Amino acid sequence: MDSLPIQSWLPITRDEALKRGWEEVDVVLISGDAYVDHPAFANAVIARVVEAAGFRVAIVPQPNWKDDLRDFRKFGKPRLCFAVSAGNMDSMVNHYTANKRLRSDDAYTPGGSAGFRPDYATVVYSNILKQIYPDVPVIIGGIEVSMRRLTHYDYWSDALKPSILIDSKADLLVYGMGEVTIQSILSRLSAGEDVKTLRDIPQTAFAANPPESAEILAGKEFIQLPSHEECLKDKSAFARSFKPIEQESNRTTAKTLVQSAAGFDIIVNPPQPLIGEKALDAVYDLPYTRLPHPKYRKRGEIPAYEMIHHSVTMHRGCFGGCAFCTLSVHQGKFIASRSEASILKEVEAITRMPDFKGHVTDLGGPSANMYRMQGHDLSICAKCLRPSCLFPSICKNLNTDHNPITSVYKKAAAVKGIKKITIGSGVRYDMLVSRKDVDPRKLGLEEYTRQLIGHHVSGRLKVAPEHTSDEVLKIMRKPSFKLFHQFRQQFDEVNRKIGLKQQLIPYFISSHPGSKMKDMANLAVETKELGFQLEQVQDFTPTPMTLASVIYYSGIHPFLGRSCIYCALKG
Repeated sequence: MDSLPIQSWLPITRDEALKRGWEEVDVVLISGDAYVDHPAFANAVIARVVEAAGFRVAIVPQPNWKDDLRDFRKFGKPRLCFAVSAGNMDSMVNHYTANKRLRSDDAYTPGGSAGFRPDYATVVYSNILKQIYPDVPVIIGGIEVSMRRLTHYDYWSDALKPSILIDSKADLLVYGMGEVTIQSILSRLSAGEDVKTLRDIPQTAFAANPPESAEILAGKEFIQLPSHEECLKDKSAFARSFKPIEQESNRTTAKTLVQSAAGFDIIVNPPQPLIGEKALDAVYDLPYTRLPHPKYRKRGEIPAYEMIHHSVTMHRGCFGGCAFCTLSVHQGKFIASRSEASILKEVEAITRMPDFKGHVTDLGGPSANMYRMQGHDLSICAKCLRPSCLFPSICKNLNTDHNPITSVYKKAAAVKGIKKITIGSGVRYDMLVSRKDVDPRKLGLEEYTRQLIGHHVSGRLKVAPEHTSDEVLKIMRKPSFKLFHQFRQQFDEVNRKIGLKQQLIPYFISSHPGSKMKDMANLAVETKELGFQLEQVQDFTPTPMTLASVIYYSGIHPFLGRSCIYCALKG
């Protein structure tokens, strides 16, 4: 770190900006996370993308919102806009346990210290900026915003909240992975357009007065959702709104969504087309230092960085569609993959890091084994309304070829300086077992399993069956626990053949909608009989805009239109 000049990082102080010869910046990025210049950190990715587009960008990481607000003023008035994010996590998930107890640490802060970001960080930051610079556009984005772009259940206040646009007073909202969208916004602002005219950019949302919204929506296909006020009065209206939100968030030809709230129409434009391989490679090829900013040197390690700094993201998206997961809301169900060359280039870059000892801790994504997977016939995918490609059974149109993943694993392991590569991302074992409808050899399923267990497990492989009850698993959109038994048999068999004694560590969720006391008792008994001492049981947290949270709040399954918490769902 000491050998790199401070200009290797993007500026986080005015002095650093002046060293670059900048009296003024185009964009000020406000983030709830510390600044780690690594492609696993959203503030670094967006800032580097903005820089690569030719704009002068500065970052204000974890600004103090309690004092005289000097952090928000340090770069003065930006030429184009402020871009605001709560960070890599929803700030409330970051702050509180499932029992609503305040956490004593924060993985995205030096030293793991808590208290460096506010509750509902996006709303707090945006309102401060609107107070100080009322005429400067505020663009909000990140996972907190994606999960709260429309009426949502907020577990921590035990209430329905309207679109985050209402409380934040932001001018424009970017949901999902925002690299392409932020470039479009900045290009048009730089060309002299007013932020209030940016009404047609994909993957954005905004609040409009009803007369204006009628003009904006003229000639468009859109879905009118139950209003926020209707949802407050009627839980079934809230449950009813979820189905089109989830479906249109995961379609290649989606419709615009409209929801009235607090006298405004919240208009959510359809998503951007799936980012292509070259464009995704370009994002990861940007000149990241892969290091925390030097200002944190005396404050201690940043736990989230220590966990992932020797890891590589191979792809984005997840077609699992789990009921409790926010991935479909943020990254979507279609997989965007990097080229093999780009991945290997990053592996080589890791070997040059001063602290690298030979161990790459992950080659993966939201799910480890979805790299390069998509439909055989993409025209079928374009019409598909299934929230999951894996539940209730694996889609026959889904290409689950594991050969490309295995190829990357082998080539990465052969890079000079690599001693060990472990896979830290979750493995969807349901794609590896009981595949009577396909040829496992042709798809490389057996070879992938052998490669994974034989070379990429560091003593313990963590997988997520989530529960043992098939009734609960159906609500979760997860496969039968029988498949875990089958994968365990494969795991043990491979270990016997290669002479290893590795462990399989299952993750489970307690208190999920549909789970009764007897289900948890059966889980304890069944796992004990299997010889597991449970280490990884997480209490369900109702995060905004997930199927499970809608069921938790309303007691209604949106796709069935009836109460399901105390009933056994049929597939």
